[in-house]
Amino acid sequence: METLEPTIQGFSGDGSKSPTPASADDRSKLADGAPGAASDLLGPPAANRHRLQDERSAITHHFAFGGHEGYLTVGLYPNGQPGEIFIRMAKAGSTIAGLMECFGTVVSVSLQHGVPLKVLCDKLSHTRFEPSGWTGNAEIGYAKSIMDYLFRWMELRFLSGKQLSLFGQGNGEISAGGELAPGPVDDSQSLYDIGDAPPCVACGGLMKPSGTCCTCVNCGQTSGCS
Repeated sequence: METLEPTIQGFSGDGSKSPTPASADDRSKLADGAPGAASDLLGPPAANRHRLQDERSAITHHFAFGGHEGYLTVGLYPNGQPGEIFIRMAKAGSTIAGLMECFGTVVSVSLQHGVPLKVLCDKLSHTRFEPSGWTGNAEIGYAKSIMDYLFRWMELRFLSGKQLSLFGQGNGEISAGGELAPGPVDDSQSLYDIGDAPPCVACGGLMKPSGTCCTCVNCGQTSGCS
């Protein structure tokens, strides 16, 4: 069986095209310039997607601030690392609900393609836009945005080894046996109860309602009773 040599179309003297055998130099140039060649690979390497098993463990966390309420569900790999997230806002059908569902899909695909959770937390924590407000979580306090709250919570839950706790129970850490060890109680409840109290005229700090007056949580100055 005959083998076909690659040819390059050339022009003869009378203007007609005549096929001529390609030289070794010509074939090497074609190979070097071929699309997909290793020398032209300027983008990142292709990543393999590692999907979660059909039955997986998950954690659902409720959050509410800035007039919005929602639920964050984190699906876990067998080793306990996050592999997907679902963000469901209470206002079904709203624009923010649709955006958060699509954003959850993007984060899930990123995690399954090997993007570290720490990279996502560093990029999206402390982003500032509305809605924002006090969250009721002692470890987080004021959330600058939904993204800020979600990724600060996941950083605390999956990267720092700390378990978020409710007010009055103090901070806690997860022991080797998976039990919550109680920690010291902080003053974050006072920040949560501030509401619309005015700033202190003496030090400029936040004041806390106390009966018909307001008391500064920093210096103890009162606003005066009416």
